[in-house]
Amino acid sequence: MSRVKPELNEWRFYRLEVWPDLFGRALLVRHWGRIGTQGRMRLDPHADAGAAVKALAIIARSKTRRGYGVRLVG
Repeated sequence: MSRVKPELNEWRFYRLEVWPDLFGRALLVRHWGRIGTQGRMRLDPHADAGAAVKALAIIARSKTRRGYGVRLVG
């Protein structure tokens, strides 16, 4: 996801992914920052992949309300 507003000098990205961990749970990976920088990363553990995907959907909905556009990376 990204939000670009040159008139406000705003160039931001927000990436969400679900990764398996070594203990059979799932991690929701949140990576955000200014485009062109390393940014910050946060790992949120969840009981299973379904719970992580549900949390991902809630965060993605919140970000789209704040003006972020979805970019699919393949």
